[in-house]
Amino acid sequence: MSSEHKSSGNRRQKATALALFALVAGMVCLSFAAVPLYNMFCRVTGYGGTTQRAEAASDQVLDRTVTVRFDSNMSGSLPWSVKPEQTRLKLRIGETGTMVYVARNTSDAATIGTSTFNVSPPAAGYYFNKIQCFCFTEQPLGPNETADMPVVFFVDPAFAEDKDTRDLSEITLSYTFFPVEADGEDPARPVASVPDGSDKRPL
Repeated sequence: MSSEHKSSGNRRQKATALALFALVAGMVCLSFAAVPLYNMFCRVTGYGGTTQRAEAASDQVLDRTVTVRFDSNMSGSLPWSVKPEQTRLKLRIGETGTMVYVARNTSDAATIGTSTFNVSPPAAGYYFNKIQCFCFTEQPLGPNETADMPVVFFVDPAFAEDKDTRDLSEITLSYTFFPVEADGEDPARPVASVPDGSDKRPL
């Protein structure tokens, strides 16, 4: 084989290797971008019951009412008990409502939890606006500590005009709580020094 043919073969191999590297790099970038892009899509469209985030209360309140149901679920090894103070709240569409979830760490170790949430029926998620929510941040709880975790919200008045939601009289806000690992360690192990005794504090 001539040196010219060898040189041509080497160039093809290098081009193929570069193309494969670019493909792999592109797939890695897309995998990192997929989650935030999907989350953005869900926030904009309310897809899958994803709620919206509002900076202020609604400037319009309708006479029509809607009942909001509240529930909570635990996932993984998080040793918490979390319950809403009420399971139902009836309010006018556009009216600001507040519900407090009471969380208790039932273990003798400090833990950190976080939550995901959704609204059902899914079409209602686009109109469910949260002004304040514990779900926006991670929540630490010391051993046997109890905390009040409020969510402040309203249902957008446009809810009453959308053909997919205007006939709904009840919607459900559901949270699922997960453990957060501290420095890669088991979340059931102590992550902070906490004084003896329990206290109740707002989050």
